[in-house]
Amino acid sequence: MLRRVAPVLLTLVVVVLGITALAAGPQAPPPQRSADYVVLVGVAGLRWDDVDAERTPTLWRMARDGSIGSLSVRSAYRPTCPLDGWLTLGAGSFAGWSGARPGGECPPAEVTVEEPDRIGANLPEQEGVVLHNQERLPWGTVPGALSESVRCSVAVGPGAAVAAARPFGRVDRYEPTLPADPAGLLGSCVLSIVDLGTVAGTDESVRAAAARAADAQLARVLAARPPNSLVIVAGVSDTQRPSRLHLAIADGPGWEDGWLTSPTTGRRGYLQLIDIAPTALTVLGRPMPDRPFLGRPAESVGGRPDDLAAAIAEPADADREAAAQREVAGDFFTLLAVVQVVLAVAVLPLLRRARRHAGPHGPKPVSRRVVATVEVLLVAAALAIPAALLAEAVPWWRNAYPAASFAALTAVLLAATTLLVRLAPGYGTTLGPLGAVAGLTTLAVGLDVVTGARLQLNGVIGYSALEGGRYAGLGTVGLGVFVAAALLTAGWLAQQVRRSWRPMVMVTVGGAAVVVVGSPYLGADSIGAIALTAGVSVAAAISAGGWLTLTRLAWAAMAGLAVTVGFAVVDLDRAPAERGSLGRFLAALGDGTGGLTVQRSSAANFDTLVNSPLTVLAVVGALLVWFALLQPWGGLMRLFGIYPAIRAAMAGTGVAAGIGGVLGASALDVAGAAAAVVVPMAALSALRVLDHAADRTRPATDRPQDAVAAGGARCSGAGSVGADGAAGPVGDDAATAAAAEGARPADVVVPGDGGGSPTDEGRRPGRGRGRTLRSSAEVATG
Repeated sequence: MLRRVAPVLLTLVVVVLGITALAAGPQAPPPQRSADYVVLVGVAGLRWDDVDAERTPTLWRMARDGSIGSLSVRSAYRPTCPLDGWLTLGAGSFAGWSGARPGGECPPAEVTVEEPDRIGANLPEQEGVVLHNQERLPWGTVPGALSESVRCSVAVGPGAAVAAARPFGRVDRYEPTLPADPAGLLGSCVLSIVDLGTVAGTDESVRAAAARAADAQLARVLAARPPNSLVIVAGVSDTQRPSRLHLAIADGPGWEDGWLTSPTTGRRGYLQLIDIAPTALTVLGRPMPDRPFLGRPAESVGGRPDDLAAAIAEPADADREAAAQREVAGDFFTLLAVVQVVLAVAVLPLLRRARRHAGPHGPKPVSRRVVATVEVLLVAAALAIPAALLAEAVPWWRNAYPAASFAALTAVLLAATTLLVRLAPGYGTTLGPLGAVAGLTTLAVGLDVVTGARLQLNGVIGYSALEGGRYAGLGTVGLGVFVAAALLTAGWLAQQVRRSWRPMVMVTVGGAAVVVVGSPYLGADSIGAIALTAGVSVAAAISAGGWLTLTRLAWAAMAGLAVTVGFAVVDLDRAPAERGSLGRFLAALGDGTGGLTVQRSSAANFDTLVNSPLTVLAVVGALLVWFALLQPWGGLMRLFGIYPAIRAAMAGTGVAAGIGGVLGASALDVAGAAAAVVVPMAALSALRVLDHAADRTRPATDRPQDAVAAGGARCSGAGSVGADGAAGPVGDDAATAAAAEGARPADVVVPGDGGGSPTDEGRRPGRGRGRTLRSSAEVATG
């Protein structure tokens, strides 16, 4: 009865941990009105490296007095061209201007602005733009939602007219250029949007001149700003490929000397363009529109350096790092995929010839030196992603040749970590390398997440702020690697204890991993936590023996579903502006717009599936496992039979990676990252267990007659022969398995078909999948 109830109780423990991790979150204070006027100033293409104390003194003083941050200008299109940026600013959601984009480059920013009454203006193209965003783009954005939420708005310049135009095209008050004295205009409405031009090109002198002109106009705006007003300056768009991070400054009551952030980024010093519209309404104390913004209100937080030059250097450095990451990441994962494919091909003949024949005749075994070299290469392949993560601790992107610097640094760290595993105690045992690699990987990724995930932000194996998908917590690649490493670590630890304690070990380590992945303070990945909950439930259920049956798979699915439902109930109970992705999706289902989310997720899955090198890793890993390692000659079935906790860990990894990829709109990226760690270790462990497959029990004895009797017994077939024709594993593998089970040397059980547990307490000899090897004394006495 205890064995039947234990999986249920442990599953409940994992579910409770998952819901607790996801539900815990900072309580945001209710938004309060803090200003009577808001002035939004946009300069397309403006970046932090355009700001200088002498060239742009107004921006410099404003940054000194206000709050600053890096602005991600993601819109419905990439790159975000000026009209896309202005439209997104006024919509509070990802929007895009209709029209052709030859070669993917930004077309001229031309918009027709009619002035029929010399007071306001009209955009005749607005109706078509609204239909384009509602019917052709998957975000369901309502252009002009910001201006629709206030009684009156002012626009200065054509870009500002795009942002301020209501859905039917009307701009309340409009001026094509900034008046000589703009005080009356800026004070006529609670919301003003000002277009100060564009800073474009790669020529430093041209950019400097454009930035100087925009700075001079900004000085006139600040001189004429209404009393008790908030002024936000933003580099609202890119001007060419590739995308960059841009400038954001907020100056007003309550925004002094801080970093800008918002719930959409969760990262100090980072803001999204879609956050500006809800910020303006929150500051003015106005309600949000009926269809919620995708953006969230920004806020100012402390921790900024006292030296303004040092403070400005941080977002400028982040822009350089993000640009370098984009150039290096694709090559790194492509090279990793190629190397792992080559290793997979090289391992195949070694697996075929790894089993040593007991008789005097047989094929010549592969050289030990060759096998040892391949094993070291497999360890290095499994440690490649952790080494690349650790390389982010050194600012390689600041060098003149960032790609070469990253490659050299990663190679050094990879060699060091591989040597550390090679010299670790227990490397010569079957599971020694697996345990060391899994432990190091779990430690590297886990410590990074616990300390703020600084190595993943704009990192090669992390996520880029330019993409606008994630700014904090655990990224897609980090999730796959961490899930695989944590479960393998749990399996290795569980294999060291008695069988009855293994599920508890799996739940303890796996539950801690669920908290790390799902906590809003740490990994902040609710989908990953749900997927890992299912994986841990599977691993705990089969860690003591047995296979992944439909019943156990159903328990795992129920556990993931329970966490999903529990978190959904908690998330839906929060205010709309504070809900997570799951709560917003369920709310969208309620108002009939959930299909847009499903459409975006499907499109993202397909795009990732066909364009990501990690897809190759996932597919090649699956092929190697299915057509080689799981074959009778492949060794993995034998490994699973001797070490059921490792089998449980790998099964749980497969379940978690599959669920996390599909639900997280990352296709096979999570599975590919997990395979980069699991498959090399599975191949290495299979080589080790096959190398011991022909070993025989060597009973310790001091009497020559006992040794002779034991030798005769071995020759007469006392050893167990498996279904694939090989003698049962003893020596290293059987001793380890016996120690893990607490069995006596005389009770070591050899699986007959590679599918059972090495011992079976309470089972009579001769029954089940294995047979009991008798001790030397029993053999000698018959």
